[in-house]
Amino acid sequence: MIFSPSEESEILQAIRAAERNSTGEIRLYVEDFCLRDSPIERAEELFQLFGMFNTRQRNGVLIYLAEKSRHFAVWGDVGIHQAVGNSFWEAEKKLLREHLQNGEAAQGVRLAIEQVGERLRRFFPADPSADNDNELPDDIIYG
Repeated sequence: MIFSPSEESEILQAIRAAERNSTGEIRLYVEDFCLRDSPIERAEELFQLFGMFNTRQRNGVLIYLAEKSRHFAVWGDVGIHQAVGNSFWEAEKKLLREHLQNGEAAQGVRLAIEQVGERLRRFFPADPSADNDNELPDDIIYG
């Protein structure tokens, strides 16, 4: 397993904190090997498989890690992608790459979640007068 129980807890707390302040949804999928030619293809496939496109504002984000094949990707739905653009995703990939290369997967994932959460808060803030439904589960998915 790539994360210790305490690291999993920290990641889940980061997801919940990011989602508490926005209408966006963040999921983390971890598997041993990337089952496609590119990690972005796999992330897009998983995004569809888990119905992450079903958020009301199309603002779901999937962080994908394939530990043993050393691949990763970040996939954002059309709503968040239109708001942040390619340069934001490139910065997130750089952040993750640096931490993964240094053996700091949990820290890199947590920081990426925090930064994605900040952008979700900025572009898709939670309405304090309405329920902020959790449209997707927060758990880490292991494949």
